[in-house]
Amino acid sequence: MSIAPVPPPTAPAPPVRLRVPTDEDTLAWHRIFDDPEVMEFHGGRSAEFSVYEELTARQRRHDAELGYCLWTLTDEDDTVLGFTGAQPWPHTHFGPVGAIEIGWRLARAAWGRGYATAAARTTLERLRAAGVPDVVAMVNSRNVRSIAVAERLGMRKAETFTTSSGLEAYCFRLEL
Repeated sequence: MSIAPVPPPTAPAPPVRLRVPTDEDTLAWHRIFDDPEVMEFHGGRSAEFSVYEELTARQRRHDAELGYCLWTLTDEDDTVLGFTGAQPWPHTHFGPVGAIEIGWRLARAAWGRGYATAAARTTLERLRAAGVPDVVAMVNSRNVRSIAVAERLGMRKAETFTTSSGLEAYCFRLEL
């Protein structure tokens, strides 16, 4: 009889906090996402400040109307690390039109430390409590880090979409 090896202990999830984005978070998001590595799968560069003003305002409306949004993600010291949360799929010309999309985008310094997965799990708990029946995650087919997060959440690749610019994106799905 052989004894199966004991798997190594997994690192505990880092403490994360999710809050509705504030006006001050607009500047934090703009600064954090003004990094070519962070933006590699989002157009390669940061958007104008006004785009983040509109994005944070839209997320406040989503939270007020739907009970969820792309929340500002902070660590235990209240340092803004990026965002994690969910919103209605924002495009009407491609992708999972009508679906609720879970997403995450973090500062480069926060990568590889478990924040995205921990915050996305918290998001899933909040979405279940809000009565959301299922979610999607749209991930650039070359973004192995985000693919790994989606898989750790139990999501399964269901479809592949090609954008008008020729980029391939995987649509992961999860029933809640």
